[in-house]
Order: sequence, then C-alpha cells, then structure tokens
Amino acid sequence: MADPNFRKQLHLMADRMADYLENVEQHPVQPSVEPGEIKNQLPERPPAKPEPLEQIMEDFDRFILPGITHWQHPRFFGYFPANVSEPSVLAEMLTSAIGAQCMSWLTSPAAAELEERMMEWLISLLNLPQNWQGSIQSTASEATLVSLLTAREAACDWRINTEGFQGDEQFVVYASEHVHSSIDKAVRIAGFGDRNLRRIPVDEQFAMIPEELEKAVDQDLRQGRRPLAVVSVLGTTATTAIDPIPEISRIAKSHNLWHHVDAAYAGTALILPEYQKWCEGLDEVDSFVFNPHKWMGVQFDCSAYYVRDADALKRTFSINPAYLQTRADEQVNNYRDWGIPLGRRFRALKLWFVLRMYGADQIRRRIRRHIDIGQKLAGWIEADDRFELMAPVPLNLVCFRYHPPEIDDKVRLNELNQTLMQRLNDSGKMFLTHAELNGQFVIRWVTGQTHVTKQDVAESWEVVLSQLRQL
Repeated sequence: MADPNFRKQLHLMADRMADYLENVEQHPVQPSVEPGEIKNQLPERPPAKPEPLEQIMEDFDRFILPGITHWQHPRFFGYFPANVSEPSVLAEMLTSAIGAQCMSWLTSPAAAELEERMMEWLISLLNLPQNWQGSIQSTASEATLVSLLTAREAACDWRINTEGFQGDEQFVVYASEHVHSSIDKAVRIAGFGDRNLRRIPVDEQFAMIPEELEKAVDQDLRQGRRPLAVVSVLGTTATTAIDPIPEISRIAKSHNLWHHVDAAYAGTALILPEYQKWCEGLDEVDSFVFNPHKWMGVQFDCSAYYVRDADALKRTFSINPAYLQTRADEQVNNYRDWGIPLGRRFRALKLWFVLRMYGADQIRRRIRRHIDIGQKLAGWIEADDRFELMAPVPLNLVCFRYHPPEIDDKVRLNELNQTLMQRLNDSGKMFLTHAELNGQFVIRWVTGQTHVTKQDVAESWEVVLSQLRQL
C-alpha cells in the first residue's frame, strides 16, 4: 500500500522542482566549497528511525544545494551541456513512478516498441541512413565501447568471445589526436591496450588528416599488425572540429576497417538543413552515436547509438539463458542484446515527450539560436585586440584566450589564461572549462544551455572584461 502522505509529498516536490528551474539563475553557477566540506557536515551513520520529508528538504537546502554546480544555469558555459527541459523532467517523473526494468520486450512491451520507434524518428529528423538500426545507450562512452567490441568480434568471427585472446591478434585502432578520452578507455577495456591506439595528426582546423591515417594503416600492415577500426569525430570535444567523414570512410572501406563516428554533441546539429552537408559519407560507416541528452533537451542519460549491421551487434552481446527466454523473442527487439547491461531504464519515454511537446521546428529554432549566440560571441572576441580566437567556430563552441600585445611568452600566457578562467569561475557568475591546443591553454565557451540568451552571454562577456581590469 502506498504511503498515505505520498500525494502531498509529490505536490511539495513538484513545486520545489518548478521553483528550482524558475530561479536557478539566483544561484552561483559553481559552488564555493572546499573538498570534504559537504561530507563533514553529514552524519557518519544513517538514522535508525524515519525522518520527515520536510526535515530532509531543510537539510537539502543547508548542505546539498550550496554544493551543486548548476548545469541548468543559463551561464553554465563549460564542457558540453547536459540539458534539462520541462518535457523531459515530466517524463522522468513518470519513468521513476512506473519503475520498469526494460531489459526485454516481455518486461515492458511499450518501452521496447517506443524505443524502436524513437530511433526511427531520430533517423528521420537527422536524415541519417535509412538502413541503420539503433538503440538507446547510457552514454557515448558506452556506445563507443560497444562499437569496438562488436568490431573485435566481427573481425575474428566471434572467437574472442568464446576462446579469449590468443596473443597473436595485434589489433590496431585509429583516431585523431583530438579524439575523446572515452576512446582510450574503450581501447583498454576491449583488451587492445594503449600501445595499439594510433593518434592521427590533425590539420589547422583540428580535423583528422586522411593521408596520415592511410600512412599509419599501411605501416601497421607492413609490420604484421591488424588494423581493426577507425573512430572519426563529428564535433571534437576540444573545438567541435569535423573530421572528413567521406575520405575516412573511403580509407576504412579499402582496408576493411570498422568505422565508428562519434557525434556526441554536434550530431544534434544535423537536425538543421544547413548542416546536412556533414551527413556525407555516413552511409558507409558501421556505427554512429550522438547524445540527445547534450543539446536536444532530453534529460541525461540518453545516447542514440546506430549500427549498419544489427546482427553483428546482437551476436556480440546476446547471452540467452533459459530464465530470459520468452515466446516473443523471434518477433521483437530485446534491447538487452544490443549493449552491455542486462537491466535497462525506460529512456525512450523522455525522448518521446521532448519530441512531441516541442516538435522538430521548435528544437531547430533553439539550436539555431544557440549557434547564432556563439557566432556573435566569436565576433566580440575577434573585435577585441586583447583576445584571439584559437580555433574555427563551426557551431557554438568558442575557443579563445587573452593575449595582451606586450606578452608573447607561451608559459606566461598559459598562466595568465588559467588565472583568468579560475577567477571567472570563482565569481559564481559564469562557468567555463578549458582545452589544450598545440600546448596552449585555451578557454572554451559553449553557448548550448537550454535557456541561454544573448543577454546572458553579453553580460558574461562584460564579466570577462571587468576581470581583466583586476588581473
């Protein structure tokens, strides 16, 4: 029997959630706390007797909220966003209440079939290849690992799954110098080892150089190694550089390499007709991932992973003991066979809510607005001779640094920009992160938070300028 106070508590919590989202701007973007400060305020042992929700929420306000970095603050400009939207919050509330474990069709038929349809909707929205099939993974990191494991098994006719490594495989994976660290982790977990990840040089746009990829593959072949897979990026983490997918696809096809495309953040831009040019060559790739939970307004976690050969994916991950077998197995998608975990959340529901309550046109308008704001910011930086842009700005990530004319020492410039960024973050008025480009400390500014406005960015730019006077 449900707690008789539950309905009252739900109303209280709904009001608190709405108040938070309406007033998130009143909080400092990044908290001012020291390591261990929050933990030391919490009891060492759990309570023996029940405590009322009201008391818990008082402690939430005292101890937890002051220690939160507010990712939904419109002046959160760091990393890439992990955006919340109101429709997604509503869906997550329903998902939590339903509490379904969606490992197979039988355990929640609606969850499995809604996921299948949502993956088809995304293909239509982004104009992805029609022969792809997909599933929702937790993160792009997990999807990349799934991709490399599938590539491994397909290359050895699924022998490693049954017999393990024999020591003579010598598989090699290729990726650009600016590939995400999740590729390094996937290479380790898949058993290839760091030494068998080749980092391919990039050009002045920070995109992979195809000729250098071909050279690396040829060299490994001459040395008796086995080129296995290449990971290209549609929107790198450091700069949102776009690797030349068509040329990399051609090389991958000629050498029988598995080609995985990481479009975790920038993939959402494919919803805009003006960015459809980036779809060229995708019909030749083997797997592709992008995160609706970054820029589409779908609550974390929701990572859309597609493959050209779903049978290879399922053969790699399917384990079917008697207690999981059902009469419907031959007629349905059991998504437990499409990735690593057995247990799965009902992630498709929030994607359905967002796409229906916003509609494609409204999502397109928001993405265009974010890009327009980013381009205006780049223009302000370029017009101030004390600053310089450090990378092209194809979308809404601006990489820049403070470079006063009288200072040319590389070490000093790095220290200066690190200090500037730290002061900006410590102010609580904005939050930025950094990257390293050619040994240079570069400040990254992403205008991708759901409700960010041009005014947020303009006022934050004034904060940057005011900090210069104190620097």
